[in-house]
Amino acid sequence: MSSSSEEIRLAAGSVGVTVQPGNGCRVGSLTVDGVELLRQGERYGSFPMVPWCGRTRDGRFTNGATTHQLPLNGPPHAIHGTGRDTAWKTARAGGSEAVFTYDLADPWPYPGRVTQIVELTESALTLRMSVETYDDSFPAQAGWHPWFNRRLTDGGEDVRIAFDAAWQERRGADHLPTGERVDPLPGPWDDCFGMPGGVDVTLTWPGQLELNVASREEWVVVYDEQEAAVCVEPQTGPPNGLNTAPRLVTPLEPLETSTTWTWRRL
Repeated sequence: MSSSSEEIRLAAGSVGVTVQPGNGCRVGSLTVDGVELLRQGERYGSFPMVPWCGRTRDGRFTNGATTHQLPLNGPPHAIHGTGRDTAWKTARAGGSEAVFTYDLADPWPYPGRVTQIVELTESALTLRMSVETYDDSFPAQAGWHPWFNRRLTDGGEDVRIAFDAAWQERRGADHLPTGERVDPLPGPWDDCFGMPGGVDVTLTWPGQLELNVASREEWVVVYDEQEAAVCVEPQTGPPNGLNTAPRLVTPLEPLETSTTWTWRRL
């Protein structure tokens, strides 16, 4: 396994990325022309959410007739998967691309492998993730939780978030979708939105940078309730999706997803 302090550095022109395989395989830094886009800190950057995304109600999910209990790491729920708390292995790294893996293990009840591929160009970062099973089929989710800095520089303007969602999942007092879909409401948000044509969210730091978060998936969580950063989280299903919208990983069909962040200077 990778040590918690190891950093894999990728570069393309004036763009740099660091990945921390020993710290949940998170992207610890993304700089464009020397300007940091991601909130810094051990818990921040951008981490993969796998094998589930967001909150799983009471930490319980079913697979057929079997009910499983996950640790309540965000009481009263289980939150954001196990991948962010795991040391990943570096399978390959060099130049502008790297590949990382980890084997699913307790407390996740099914054996399998997760792979994350990081690809960098001068104008885009692409993250790809797959979940494979070594044995039985099981429901899973995968996605990303980036913390984008609200301001890129001292004195810079706050980021502006723009998107056109088909619906918003109404959120209950427990922060989980109630199952009711409503027209998108104004922020601040800690909410899941539906985009059947694929995730398409644009972050604009006026006079500095525009960044688009895209994915073929139709689910995105937007979180902007903190002062320091905002989150735009493309994922393969809604919060509690292990129960409400399961995607089955089978020996013949892994769960595969990707997101691409494309930027341009203003």
